[in-house]
Amino acid sequence: MIRVEISEDAQADLNEGFLFYEAQQSGLGDYFTACLRADIEGLKISGGAHRVVYADYHRLLSKVFPYGVFYTVEGETAVVWARLDFRRDPEWIREELRG
Repeated sequence: MIRVEISEDAQADLNEGFLFYEAQQSGLGDYFTACLRADIEGLKISGGAHRVVYADYHRLLSKVFPYGVFYTVEGETAVVWARLDFRRDPEWIREELRG
């Protein structure tokens, strides 16, 4: 089992998603957060098994929401760098990962 770390940028992405979904319907933001956290917890077992899609970033697809979790593997640690909404322009996603 590997360790999982979440960067400040990825935490900000999660907060942004929470606010968006909570504005759609009360309680949906909490459901969004719980689903994405469960997906990320799965990295403890499957970290590094996902396809590398850009530079050294692996991409985990959320099981419920249209989000991708981008992470790198550094030794025995999976570092989550971004949680990005796939409804965005693909070029915007690439720019976020470059930053």
